[in-house]
Amino acid sequence: MLKIRLKRTGRKGQPHYRIVVMESAKPRDGRTVEEIGYYNPRTSPSTFDIDEAKAKKWLSKGAQPTDTVKHYLVKLGLIKSLKRGSTKPNTTKGAKKDKKE
Repeated sequence: MLKIRLKRTGRKGQPHYRIVVMESAKPRDGRTVEEIGYYNPRTSPSTFDIDEAKAKKWLSKGAQPTDTVKHYLVKLGLIKSLKRGSTKPNTTKGAKKDKKE
C-alpha cells in the first residue's frame, strides 16, 4: 500500500521533512517513489509546501496520507475534512455506577 508521509532529513535536533510517496512497509528514510513537497517545523510559522498536482494524482491512485500529512492537505483544500472520533455517543463515560446492596 502506498502512503503519503514524512521523510526526515536534517541534522540532529534540527528536523526538516520531505513529503514523499512510498510503500508503507519501507523504513521512514527508505527509498521513495516520488517526492512531492517539504515541511519545515522550525520556521515561525512552520513552512509546508506541496505540489498540489502531484498530491492529487497520488490521492486519485489510492495513496493514503498519514495523519500529519492529512491535516495539512485539509488546510490546503485537497481533502474535504478529517473524520475524528466515533459517531456514537458514549453514555458510560462520566456516569456514576450505582452500588449494589
